[in-house]
Amino acid sequence: MSAPLRVLLVDHTAVLGGAELALVRLCSALDPLRVRPSILLFDDGPLRQLLEDEGHHVSVLALQDDIRTASRNGSRVSWSSIPQLLRGARDVAAFTARLTQLLRARRPDVVHTTSLKADLLCVVPAFFARVPLVWHVHDRIAADYLPALVAGSFRLLARYVPRHVVVNSLATASTLAPRKGRWTLAYPGLLPSQVRPFEGARDSSTPVVGIVGRLSPTKGQREFIYAAQQVLKVHPQATFRIIGSALFGEHDYARSLTDLIDELGLDEAVTLVGFVADPTTELDVLTVCVHASPVPEPFGQVVVEAMARGVPVVAMRAGGVPEILEPRTHDGALGLLVNPGDVDALADAISDVVTDPAAAIERAHRAWLSVQRRFMIDRSAEAVMQAWASASHLQRP
Repeated sequence: MSAPLRVLLVDHTAVLGGAELALVRLCSALDPLRVRPSILLFDDGPLRQLLEDEGHHVSVLALQDDIRTASRNGSRVSWSSIPQLLRGARDVAAFTARLTQLLRARRPDVVHTTSLKADLLCVVPAFFARVPLVWHVHDRIAADYLPALVAGSFRLLARYVPRHVVVNSLATASTLAPRKGRWTLAYPGLLPSQVRPFEGARDSSTPVVGIVGRLSPTKGQREFIYAAQQVLKVHPQATFRIIGSALFGEHDYARSLTDLIDELGLDEAVTLVGFVADPTTELDVLTVCVHASPVPEPFGQVVVEAMARGVPVVAMRAGGVPEILEPRTHDGALGLLVNPGDVDALADAISDVVTDPAAAIERAHRAWLSVQRRFMIDRSAEAVMQAWASASHLQRP
């Protein structure tokens, strides 16, 4: 048997976002006889600690904060901003040189990048170090998420720069348009411990409705609060939980949610829970889990996590979510879908789950079975390992 493939996985951040938690699960499921992974981060933080606790080798190559935390939307260029842009270009060039030296010293068989910034920052170093580059794209490359020029440029690069592209959904692939035969679908899979034995009916006499995710305008907590106001008119005994905290400089949005709850007089019914290290403890008490993102999401991780806990789901009909809840089978719907931003439809769907718990649990059971067929981490890891073997031109058993 040939030696394990040496893969360097690269992320620009050490903050625990969805892609970073997916990276941790992926690393846990890799076959050590086929792959010898190591991780490179451009910042130090909770992700490093979590990976090291799992026994993985992690190193940090520090990237300047202003580059690492720059918004994907950029800012308007003016004469006064030109010196800052030039300094940024100088810093990127210096970082690129350091990263090239690191790759030449380590000589991995494959470099696997897991964020848009890491994708772009590794292009030149991987080229000069003569290491195959694999992009793992977790974002929709579309004008509603990125500036049109950035999205178009990234799509062009994706066709010709990386040796292979891994995408987290068909929705992501449709916005990226990678070259035929040079891309792989790998849903962000769950660990077996994230799947709870199915318990059937939940108590609907005091329904608990929840939304899980970082506090952000793209996650739909405001829409959730407005929907809660409507649902309470029909089900006054319901309570609503907003689970998550602000990341990536979105603390003003978090404060606006508190203001909105106060303004609508929902203090007793709606709770801002804050960050929860293990969201399964929150999911397990829910009568219905809501995904309310007004912008199409590339996948919909929380939808799958709720399905794995047997929780009925109401979600947005956009991005990667329909391929989760409306698979190409004849088994029936796995959850209720509404159009993004339609607060009235969202409130009606939540009320439907509470009013007809038998139908909701039937959908939830089909969803629970679907998770175990389609969204487990062993399937994801196998797909990614095959992509690495293809990129490195090595055949692995």
